[in-house]
Amino acid sequence: MDDDSLPEELQDPSEELFPTNEDRNLDTAPQVEPESESTQESRFFMLVENLSQLGIADSVLRLGTHMLFIALALLVVWAMRVYYLNIQMPETPQQAAQAAVLSTPTPTYIMPDLPPLSIDGDIYQAGIPRLAQVHTTIPTRPRTEVITYVVEAGDTVFGIAEMFGLKPETILWGNYLILADNPHALVEGQELNILPIDGTYHRWSAGEGLNGVSQGYSVIPEDIINWEGNNLSLETLGDFANPNIEPGTFLVVPGGSRQFVTWSAPKITRSNPGVAKFIGPGACGTIVDGAVGTGAFIWPSGNHFLSGYDYSPSTNHFAIDIDGDLGEPMWASDSGVVVYAGWNNFGYGNMVVIDHGNGWQTAYAHMQVITVGCGQSVFQGTPIGTIGSTGKSSGPHIHYEMLHDNYGKVNPWDFLP
Repeated sequence: MDDDSLPEELQDPSEELFPTNEDRNLDTAPQVEPESESTQESRFFMLVENLSQLGIADSVLRLGTHMLFIALALLVVWAMRVYYLNIQMPETPQQAAQAAVLSTPTPTYIMPDLPPLSIDGDIYQAGIPRLAQVHTTIPTRPRTEVITYVVEAGDTVFGIAEMFGLKPETILWGNYLILADNPHALVEGQELNILPIDGTYHRWSAGEGLNGVSQGYSVIPEDIINWEGNNLSLETLGDFANPNIEPGTFLVVPGGSRQFVTWSAPKITRSNPGVAKFIGPGACGTIVDGAVGTGAFIWPSGNHFLSGYDYSPSTNHFAIDIDGDLGEPMWASDSGVVVYAGWNNFGYGNMVVIDHGNGWQTAYAHMQVITVGCGQSVFQGTPIGTIGSTGKSSGPHIHYEMLHDNYGKVNPWDFLP
């Protein structure tokens, strides 16, 4: 029977009636599909949920994070180690020899004959000479000699001291014959001594001894002798008690100090006003009694700021200079009795001193006009005169001092409102 006569479904028995083992396995084996991302995420969340139910989810997560950081750190260390070892690994002799570039011989040329040397100027047989420089810089050296400075308009002891790197008291101590320890005595045109170092300036007098002079300035004799600018030596001085120093010689005393000479108003009380006779004709005679102060002070003028020196013991200025215009009124800071009214011979000009009867005295200087007299009782706010610029003054202001029986001259800033 031919295949053509068979039914169509029986013509190819090898494909339909008799399947191969491969087909048989494909038909019978279960079909396993790959897990999707959503399935993996659900399993992860199920695992986290199970760990949470056990109470160890946070611990496992924290431990895993730490392990991840440690693994990353180790990976970085390993990578850096491999990188630097590869860079720093020295070459072997064979590698160095192979890498070396063979040098080529340098050809030798025959130098041509040079023309004869023509000489037009000087010939230096011993090298290059050192020629003088037009702008030679001289290094700064410590100054040992005393120089002078001419005072200009607007100068102060503080400003001059700062200009030369000195303390204000050094300016006063170096110029006693000119300023007499009075900063108000500074005027335009004066020629001041400027010491090379902080200290004092001493004019030697006949009969003085080195031990006594040095002790008076709180130094030792060697401080004066060893200062180069004094031009002294142990070989020529002789006896310290009577040294070979010419009278009139000025000596720098490095680091020396002394008490200022008092030129301001002394302590003047109503019980003994005559003590002020030596300072000028404004001293008063006998005073019986009068008003007593309250102990609370007011400003002596309408202005409450400085116009000159502040309270400065280092410059022998135990007062404040209060600003004011010429002719403006001024008044008593507190109630009391006038114990000095008139001219002061030590630079204060016209001055008034009030004793307040409670241990306090106040002084008002450089006044233009005085309107009170000796023994007069005044009260807080009573007019006593006008602002001026008399005496050693560079402009209108009130030189205002406060003195207490127990504390001496105090800073007015501590007691004015």
